[in-house]
Amino acid sequence: MNEPTRHVSPTRESVTTIAEDGSRNFLRPADVTGRYTLLRRVSATLLILIFIALPYIQMGGYPAVFIDIGQRRFHLFGYTLATQDMWLFFFLVSGTGFTLFFLTAIFGRIFCGWACPQTVFLEHVYRRIERLIEGNASKQKQLDSLPWSDPQKLYRRGIKHILFVIVSALIVHIFIAYFVSIKGLYAMMVSSPLENWDVFFFMTIATGILYFNYSWFREQLCLIICPYGRLQSVLTDDDTLVVGYDELRGEPRGKVGKEGVGDCIGCNRCVQVCPTGIDIRQGYQMECVGCMNCIDACNVVMDTVKRPRGLVSYSSANKRARQKTRILRPRVFVYLILMCIGLAVMTFSVSTYDSASLSLTRMPGQPFYIRNKNIDNQFNVRLINKSGQTEIYSIHVRAGEHPVQILGAEQTVTVTPMQEEVRAVILSLPRDKWTGPFDFTVHLRHEDTGAEVTRKATFIGPRSKN
Repeated sequence: MNEPTRHVSPTRESVTTIAEDGSRNFLRPADVTGRYTLLRRVSATLLILIFIALPYIQMGGYPAVFIDIGQRRFHLFGYTLATQDMWLFFFLVSGTGFTLFFLTAIFGRIFCGWACPQTVFLEHVYRRIERLIEGNASKQKQLDSLPWSDPQKLYRRGIKHILFVIVSALIVHIFIAYFVSIKGLYAMMVSSPLENWDVFFFMTIATGILYFNYSWFREQLCLIICPYGRLQSVLTDDDTLVVGYDELRGEPRGKVGKEGVGDCIGCNRCVQVCPTGIDIRQGYQMECVGCMNCIDACNVVMDTVKRPRGLVSYSSANKRARQKTRILRPRVFVYLILMCIGLAVMTFSVSTYDSASLSLTRMPGQPFYIRNKNIDNQFNVRLINKSGQTEIYSIHVRAGEHPVQILGAEQTVTVTPMQEEVRAVILSLPRDKWTGPFDFTVHLRHEDTGAEVTRKATFIGPRSKN
């Protein structure tokens, strides 16, 4: 995005977390209070509670989100999907992706600062623990300067990292519950690790990765690994709402009471509270995750010096340049249309989803047989119960005016959840009724609901005399 070019501040030519000698510049962002900070904490708390609660909430006899890999089925908010229904996830992913594009075009990188799991857990769990044990940013920096032989540093950092490991293990356990259920997780926890060594191994490795990420790697994941920040240049424009500094109002910087200076007093408070260490006064940058800490921090300073809020604000570059902002513009409409298409197809696919699957294949060998003045076609009927409970089905054939009988499926078929039954059936037609190949339909009927799944095939026989 293009920011106003007037009064450009000196810019930094390297990533903020890399020192001039190439070493890691470990950030200690200061705490901040304000309207956006409060809203983010409320939002993060709700997201964490949802993450914890989903494996406990029962819908249709299963957890709201239960990815049962062992049984090859996926329970999502009351729907049960089999592995052969994975194509539905394409529309879910594409619809979600275009939704994110649409929101980014209007609201900028709001997902990163408000809903991304990396930000939610880092800012509202791990850093809360860190500040509780070690104190504010200045006290943390004092600990950094002490040698590890210092008892105070050893004690505080030791307690902090123990808590980090415990929290990481708890998060991984909740994550595993999405795949084995809470009941299955508890059974694994009270049994020997050797009985479920693969899950125990995954839990150990995942806990280590999570601990490493939140204790040391931190914002590097956003800057180095995550590609979303690099997409901002194509997803946003000068009308997108982003966190930005009003250069026309703030420059030139100077102390309070000095003649001919702008509203920025050069306190650097916006830099001190930034979780990625950037200076928002240098313009919109890839490292900005849209957390809005700098807005709250600057507003507090403006209140203190009795100047209007909004020097750093959540607005468009055009607005800060005193130009008109357009919310509705071509890229927004394009993303909106693509989002609606993806979500509409996904909704239609789910609404027409069948809880049973039926396939009809001709048996190998002769295509037809003539027995007792009848022409017989032999098929394998394969049916799958994709629901979460035992179902009873009946099989029927419809062939218009042709008096076709089905042999081998006179009785109903009982199928347990996510299992399949294969029945060999014979379709028989009296020889004197044969006039040539014709199509017929096999109907799989749910005995309780009356819902049907159908498949078409062709009845064949000898060359017709007609």
